[in-house]
Amino acid sequence: MRRPALTAVLITAALLLTACSGGGDSEPSDDTGSESGPSRSGGSARPDSETPPEKGSAKVTRTVTTGLKSPWGLAPLPGGDLLVSSRDEATITRIDEDTGKKILLGSVPGVASEGEGGLMGLALSPTFGADHQVYAYFTTESDNRIVRMLYDEKKPKGQQLSAPDTVFKGIPKGHVHNGGRIAFGPDKMLYAGTGETGDTGQAQDKKSLGGKILRMTPEGEPADGNPESDSVVYSYGHRNVQGLAWDKKQRLWAAEFGQDTWDELNAIGPGKNYGWPEIEGKGDDTSYVDPVAQWKTSDASPSGIAWSKGSVWMAGLGGERLWRIPLDGTKPVADPEAFLEGKYGRLRTVVAAGTDKLWVVTNETDSRGTPEKGDDRILEVQVK
Repeated sequence: MRRPALTAVLITAALLLTACSGGGDSEPSDDTGSESGPSRSGGSARPDSETPPEKGSAKVTRTVTTGLKSPWGLAPLPGGDLLVSSRDEATITRIDEDTGKKILLGSVPGVASEGEGGLMGLALSPTFGADHQVYAYFTTESDNRIVRMLYDEKKPKGQQLSAPDTVFKGIPKGHVHNGGRIAFGPDKMLYAGTGETGDTGQAQDKKSLGGKILRMTPEGEPADGNPESDSVVYSYGHRNVQGLAWDKKQRLWAAEFGQDTWDELNAIGPGKNYGWPEIEGKGDDTSYVDPVAQWKTSDASPSGIAWSKGSVWMAGLGGERLWRIPLDGTKPVADPEAFLEGKYGRLRTVVAAGTDKLWVVTNETDSRGTPEKGDDRILEVQVK
C-alpha cells in the first residue's frame, strides 16, 4: 500500500429523489423533481432488471502513464488516446493509451493559475471527428471562462492548438471554489459546474453564474429547455460542482464539495435548488433538493464522477479513494463502497472507458498532496 489507508467511516443515509412526473425510473429524463423520499432500497439486484448488485469491485489493472504535473481534466480521443490538462502549467498533453508516451499539444494563453484556479475541465466537441474542437474551462485574471481550440495534429508538437475562441465568459472567479468541470450531455449541449468562489450568496442568486450548473449550446447560448429561456443557469444552490455524468436513462448526476460537514452526490433537475448555503447535506426543507448520498468531508472531497455498471463512481481528493454508489433509478441499492483507499493519494478525475473500465487521474502534485516518485498518474481500473 502506497500510503496508510484512511479510516473509512461510512455515514451516508442516502435519500431518494422522486422521478419526474409520469415517467418514474423508466423515463429518459434528468428532471428528478424536488421531493425527497425514503432513504434506500435493500436486497440484491433483481435478475430481470439492470439494478447493480449491492457489492461491486474496482481493480487497478495498469498504470497508463506517470509524471503528470497538476493534472485536472481528461478527454478520451476517438482512437483511444487521452488528452489531459495541467491546471498549473496551462498545457494540454496527449497520452498514448497503449504506451503512456506524452506529446505536448500546446499551452493555453490567458490562464491565471493561482489557488484553485487554472486550466481545468476538458471536453471534445460532439462533432469532434469533423471539427476537431477541444473545449476547455479555465481561470483568467478576471473570470472563469469556456473556450474552444482547433486541434491540428499535423502541426509541430507544442503548436497543435489554435488560439482560444471564447465560447462563454463572465463566470465568477476566486482563490477557491472555481468549479471547472465541463461535459457534453446526451442532448449535445454543453454543461459546466461552477463554484461560488467563497461568496456563499452567489449560490442562491439566480442572476449570478457562481454556484450553478450551466447548460448552453456549443456556441455558448442558452439551450432550449432551460428553466429560463434567456439564461444558461440550469440548477442552483451549489457550493462547488466538479463532477458531471449521465446514467443510461440520461439523468444528470453531480458531485459537490461541502464545507465542514457533508459532501454530496446529487441527481440534477432543471430549475432545482440544491440548498447551499442554507443547507449542507440533507435537510428537512422541501424547498431544497436533498442529496442522494452524502459523506463526511474527510472521506470524500469529491471531484470527477463517471457512470459505469449501474453505479456512479466518484473520485475523492481529501478522502483519497474511489467511491461506488450503486443505483436503481435515483435510489441507492446499498451504502456507497470505497476502493483504492489511500493507495494512490488524491483522486481528481474519473472517466468511463467502455462498459467496465475507468480512467482515474491522481492529483498529488496540485500543492495539497504529498507527491511521490511517478506522481501524478493515470490508472486503468476494471470495475464491476
